[in-house]
Amino acid sequence: MKVILLEENRIENVSDGYARNYLFPKKLAVLATPVNLTRFEKRIQEKQAEMEALKRTAEDLAGKLSSLTVVIKAEAGEEGKLFGSITTQDVVSALQDQQGIEIDKKKVNLNEHIGALGEYFASVKLHHDVVAHLKIKVEKK
Repeated sequence: MKVILLEENRIENVSDGYARNYLFPKKLAVLATPVNLTRFEKRIQEKQAEMEALKRTAEDLAGKLSSLTVVIKAEAGEEGKLFGSITTQDVVSALQDQQGIEIDKKKVNLNEHIGALGEYFASVKLHHDVVAHLKIKVEKK
């Protein structure tokens, strides 16, 4: 029996008993009729359009982030070594305060440990295909 698996968005051939006794009662699949196939194709097209829109938004934000420099003021000793270190939360907070851009701290990857004054770069994964590089400047408070 040919069915459309709803959660996985794909068409599969399964045994009649499995479809009737498990998939259909739990609403995990529908029979692959011409009407349901048309709905399935339309849903796939809508999802693709939505994913492309999300990717375009991520690319726009990546362009904006790549041109920015986030300045973080921190207390440092005589030789420029920080009392503590800069974390992804510090970067996200500074980006929110200075530019009004909200990003989840889990998407920010500091490429190196930030424990001294200077300039650093962080990678921000905005989409599975889009990564922005953010410049971070750490200055003495």
